Amino acid sequence: MDNKSMNNGGFIAKEEAAVKVQKETKKPKKKDKKPGFFKRMGAKIKDIFSELKKVSWPTFPKVVKQTGVVLVVVLAFLVVISAFDYGLLQLLNLVSPKA
Repeated sequence: MDNKSMNNGGFIAKEEAAVKVQKETKKPKKKDKKPGFFKRMGAKIKDIFSELKKVSWPTFPKVVKQTGVVLVVVLAFLVVISAFDYGLLQLLNLVSPKA
C-alpha cells in the first residue's frame, strides 16, 4: 500500500475513487447505431399488422348498403350538375346566336 492509502486507514479516499471511476468511464463510446434498413422495415410492417388487428371492420351487408348510398348521391349530383350545365348552355345560345 502507498502512503495515501495508509493515511486513510488502508482505504482509498473518495476523491481518488471518483477519479478512478472517471478514468474508467472516459473510454471512447461507440455511436448508437440505428438498426439496419430491413430491420426497421420489418418493425414497421409488424406495427402495421398489429394496428390492423385493432380496427373494427364493418360487416359485408353494411358495406353494400353504404356503397349503394354513395352511388345514389353521386347519381343525384350528376343529374343536378347536368341540368345546370344544360341550362347555362341554352342561356349562352340565347346571348350569342350562331351566325
